[in-house]
Amino acid sequence: MSKVTKKLQVSIPKSLADRYGIRAGDDLEWEPAGDNLRVRLAITPEYRFDLSDRLRLFDEATDRQTRRQTIRSLQVEQDRGWTRQGLYTADDSTG
Repeated sequence: MSKVTKKLQVSIPKSLADRYGIRAGDDLEWEPAGDNLRVRLAITPEYRFDLSDRLRLFDEATDRQTRRQTIRSLQVEQDRGWTRQGLYTADDSTG
């Protein structure tokens, strides 16, 4: 059994949270059902990623970033005819 706090907050028993896959931060929808209330997850569980999926996605993103950095390090810098340092150290003969 759960009690409602002064701030109208309700705790979900751990056994029910585990059974239905409810985790901290999940959004719940409250619906009237006659003289009762019905509670359900706002996002269906099939759209959630488990730990192995999250780790796989993280590893894929890390690999993409590593490839991008490798490509950038292999690119030859183009000669623009000027350098950043040259802009600040050149004599200003127009003044």
